[in-house]
Amino acid sequence: MFVRTENFRTFTNLYPIITTIVAIHLLLWLIVQFSSYVLNLTIGYNFSIFQGELWRLVTPIFLHSSITHLLFNSLSLVLFGPGLERMLGKWKFILIYLLGGVLANIATLYLAPLHYSHLGASGAIFALFGVYLYMVFFRPDLLDTANSQIILVILAISLVMTFFTENVNIYAHLFGFLAGTILAPFFLGRGFYGRSFRQIFPNINRSSNRRTRGQSIFWAILIVLVVLGVMSRFL
Repeated sequence: MFVRTENFRTFTNLYPIITTIVAIHLLLWLIVQFSSYVLNLTIGYNFSIFQGELWRLVTPIFLHSSITHLLFNSLSLVLFGPGLERMLGKWKFILIYLLGGVLANIATLYLAPLHYSHLGASGAIFALFGVYLYMVFFRPDLLDTANSQIILVILAISLVMTFFTENVNIYAHLFGFLAGTILAPFFLGRGFYGRSFRQIFPNINRSSNRRTRGQSIFWAILIVLVVLGVMSRFL
């Protein structure tokens, strides 16, 4: 589910919303490299939002501070977004993505200092993680055990990175995640039964030397994402 095997043309045909979002990421990053005016006009700045510039609740979702920040968020979206775009459909996917990002920015508006500024797609991406978490425990019919394990590990790593790296909008991460979890049943429907942590990790105390090629590829990509995420805090 999280291992991409499509070529570029197939991916763009199957996942037009994700393709469009990543293209916007790249386009805006290129624009702000040459225009500080555009950056100053679109970055999330609490003081300006309170002055009525409400578009700043949306535009930061598509902005990034560095090339590694851009790559980290875009690769995360390419890796974890397709399953949800296919499951939800184009309009529901973009709606929950934007709602999650905007709600994360609203939380930042009221919880962060007045002159706090921020940018990045992390709040919206964490909203997708919130949807996945809901699926892990309450819609096991939509997410198998192996992929549920991956999601929980990713969440654990993401939380560690949130609290132990500098220049991270903690409010956006946490409230984007919370927004996605709360919105999930409205987009996916309520499940008929839940799944326990023990059911997700039935072999947690057993060792195994077997690993599929797909799993190996996934963990290699995950390591790259973690490295890029750490680098983005220093560049």
